[in-house]
Amino acid sequence: MELLIVTGLSGAGKSKAIEALEDISFYCVDNIPPELIHTFIDICTRTKINRVALVVDIRGGELFANFIEQLKKISNKGFAYKILFLTASDELIIARYKETRRKHPLVGDEFKTVGEAIKEEKRCLEFLKMMATFIIDTTNLSTTQLKEKVNTIFISELKDRMIINCISFGFKNGLPYESDIVFDIRFLPNPFYVPALKYRTGLEKCVQDYVMKWEQAQVFKKMMFDMMDYLIPQYKGEGKGHLVISIGCTGGKHRSVTFTELFNKHLQKYNYKVLITHRDLDKQ
Repeated sequence: MELLIVTGLSGAGKSKAIEALEDISFYCVDNIPPELIHTFIDICTRTKINRVALVVDIRGGELFANFIEQLKKISNKGFAYKILFLTASDELIIARYKETRRKHPLVGDEFKTVGEAIKEEKRCLEFLKMMATFIIDTTNLSTTQLKEKVNTIFISELKDRMIINCISFGFKNGLPYESDIVFDIRFLPNPFYVPALKYRTGLEKCVQDYVMKWEQAQVFKKMMFDMMDYLIPQYKGEGKGHLVISIGCTGGKHRSVTFTELFNKHLQKYNYKVLITHRDLDKQ
């Protein structure tokens, strides 16, 4: 049985992730008490339900406190599981709660604001984030993009292939939270300061030609590609099925986009499923 534990911050998009999982034949249960997980697994085993996604999060209150013990019991019984952890920026979560007018599960006598509740929730969930098999940061994702990410990771036809998510980004907008490996290419000459290229992007040949005409760009490209050609099989051999490689420049429109596109082409010769995200391409 394929068992997936879905967790993460309140307001980060777990309900949308569950909808996407249901569309690809997962049997989903939201907000299940941890102590019932073992019983539910037994039921699924008897009834031959082979793809299960269970949402367990801070809404469980006191019941959530022994979650780690329940996970140990599941492992001791021989059931393998994976954890999908969803997160988002504090600002976005606060905005979502304002928009929906719903109450954060921890807001009450002790925590009076959503900001305080988020801080406490992060503390409580830190151990799950460290255990997570997959982390998805929904801060810059539309509902459609979130569904695409879920599909890319969990569609059964792809389960034996390494999934590589290549993200271009701008450091001025912050690091992609889910990154496994980050490359900083701000040392390369910046097309932003070339008037003819300022408002173009790394998706265009003129920008790519400018970025790659410098010797340091060619040297770095070879070093980066050679290193990743070595590292990716090592990660795959260790059992990692999803690798997030982020490439950053200042604004996330020229150099990082160029290198992400070139790296995507380089990876096509391998049997990997590659997902490209240009996170900051449309930002002002």
